[in-house]
Amino acid sequence: MIAIATKPSLSFDDYLKYNDGTDNRYELFDGELILMNPPTGLHALIIFGISEFLMTEIRRQNLPWIALQMFGVRTAWRRSRLPDLCVTTLARANELREVSAVLDSGALLVVEVVSPDSVKTDYRYKRTEYAAAGVPEYWIIDPISNKVSILQLVEGLYEETVYQGDEVLRSPLLPELAITANQILQV
Repeated sequence: MIAIATKPSLSFDDYLKYNDGTDNRYELFDGELILMNPPTGLHALIIFGISEFLMTEIRRQNLPWIALQMFGVRTAWRRSRLPDLCVTTLARANELREVSAVLDSGALLVVEVVSPDSVKTDYRYKRTEYAAAGVPEYWIIDPISNKVSILQLVEGLYEETVYQGDEVLRSPLLPELAITANQILQV
């Protein structure tokens, strides 16, 4: 008889407690850990820039929100994603001070920056998962195609608007935000 090794299937609670003794970050997809590679320099610069834009607007409007990296979003029973950026309320962020920072509700906006190995995941799978989780707004920043897509949740599905060049983005969540696709992409 030949023994076949199988990957352990983690529950969501197991995922929240998981520690392999490294600084690796993982998403959970149907009970399986998915290793998240470190971002490229461009990816990191875009995340930093959009975080600055969003936090400036949040402060300007005196909203009780915060834009955070390294906050997870639970998207299904045994799924959790690690968006590049997540906007939530300060109150909700503070509820997670002493536990794994994974929102099971309360994500107002998630941002993903597309990399060559995440195109299908960011455009297809995460779009479906974030919609099912009820995330009101999802941004896909795509430096490969030089565009920014803003998806607004309407009756359970995302309606998408694509911006390029000097087009000013229109965010339903932050309607007074005035930035262009180029400002985000050309860091």
